[in-house]
Amino acid sequence: MTEKRRALISVSDKTGISEFAGELVKLGFEIISTGGTARAIREAGLEVTDASEVTGFPEILGGRVKTLHPHIHAAILARPDVEEQRREMEKLGITPLELVVVNLYPFEQTIARAGVGHAEAVENIDIGGPTMLRAAAKNHAYLAVIVNPQRYGPIIEELQAKGAISAATRFNLAAEAFSHTAAYDAAIASYFNTLSEVDTALYPERLNKSFKKIQELRYGENPQQQAAFYASSQAPTGLAAAKQLQGKELSFNNLNDLNAAWEAVLEFDETTAVAVKHANPCGVGTAENLKEAYILAFEADPVSIFGGVLALNRPVDKEAAREMSKIFLEVIAAPEFTAGAREVFKGKKDIRLLEVDPVESSRDRLDIKTVSGGILIQTIDGEPVEVTAGEVVTARAPGEDEWAALGFVQKVVKHVKSNAIVIAGKNMTYGVGAGQMSRIGAAKIALNQAGKKAEGAVLGSDAFFPFPDTVEEAVKAGVTAIVQPGGSQKDKESIELCNRHNVAMVFTGRRYFKH
Repeated sequence: MTEKRRALISVSDKTGISEFAGELVKLGFEIISTGGTARAIREAGLEVTDASEVTGFPEILGGRVKTLHPHIHAAILARPDVEEQRREMEKLGITPLELVVVNLYPFEQTIARAGVGHAEAVENIDIGGPTMLRAAAKNHAYLAVIVNPQRYGPIIEELQAKGAISAATRFNLAAEAFSHTAAYDAAIASYFNTLSEVDTALYPERLNKSFKKIQELRYGENPQQQAAFYASSQAPTGLAAAKQLQGKELSFNNLNDLNAAWEAVLEFDETTAVAVKHANPCGVGTAENLKEAYILAFEADPVSIFGGVLALNRPVDKEAAREMSKIFLEVIAAPEFTAGAREVFKGKKDIRLLEVDPVESSRDRLDIKTVSGGILIQTIDGEPVEVTAGEVVTARAPGEDEWAALGFVQKVVKHVKSNAIVIAGKNMTYGVGAGQMSRIGAAKIALNQAGKKAEGAVLGSDAFFPFPDTVEEAVKAGVTAIVQPGGSQKDKESIELCNRHNVAMVFTGRRYFKH
């Protein structure tokens, strides 16, 4: 075999490719290329050998077949240290490649565009590219493979300094190439599963999901834990697509709390503020304007909100910003911050401001949790809370204000960790009992926090009452209406107790456990 140095370049993302090819030519490489990549390199004034000249066969089927040929793949997969393979290559006139530079058709970008049809999506499934990448990555002991334009500069520097690419670099590049093709195939599989009408489409036998690192985090929940933030490799949505306007980098706990706050605020159509501490809503308020909604959320629990995370479903204006800047908040997330609001927050540089798309369709379809040795998957509970569709099981039906309060409280309950009890009026929370081992324990916390505000308030529960003790405590505190799923063997006792004290109770038939 000859000592000619050859590099094959065929890229969809042409960022920096002409400059990279120019440096390779200076180092004595012959450039082999295809289609649009070859044109781009020629337009830079460089000589290029078309892949069809190497294969002796033209590109066919509209470019679907151009590199799937033994003269390409033998040049990639050859082992120069094996005498028999060397003789075979010489006999066939095939020169080994030293470098393969490939990135793939933009499948994910294609399917992310509005109105893209299936036929166009299919045409953007790369075949030759992944085949070359896998072959080159497999044979990393003898050649290098590059999928990331950010690697061009360091590779040129290494070639200039050492005359060759080291074994360690080739290994790392191969790992990146295999990750690249795995993510690509995962995106295609996910797309097809999404379109599938088969019952198992949502939960396929093999789950292939790809995530791309957004950033490494300082640490996890605690300083002794390492952490990073990843987004779906497909078009990022929700918090993964948020734009940070100011403040320090987000921490693991910030993101976890922010997710809880954002999911809760999306529950409301009204102008709403949701404050979260340790992944639980500590104050929720709705009002005609954002400033008033925030004040209600603050007054719901002025102690816990300090150092908390705030999610809002309306643009933040100057007046609301002034009110929010009176205390320390870790993060404020909203669809938008006006210029006036940004000016106010300039004086609070530690507050992280995030603009997040409030569109409901940006929410994930699946909720994924890790367990030892595996993961649990469930669909998100995305259906609106409809308390008025429930069954009034007491002699007295709720009044107009009580119905409004019951609808409000159950939207909050849905986002409180179980066991969950919430005491509220029609536009703000008064007490939140979260994550308790017993329902009566959660009720006592919520009622104690509400204090005198419980008089005339409503109570919401995420699950049925196994005993009437929660109703007893609510009645003593002055609660006038209760909403719960129903379904306990002792429902009758709770209903009778409500009737004796003229308390209205509604069964929704829908549980809201959250773990």
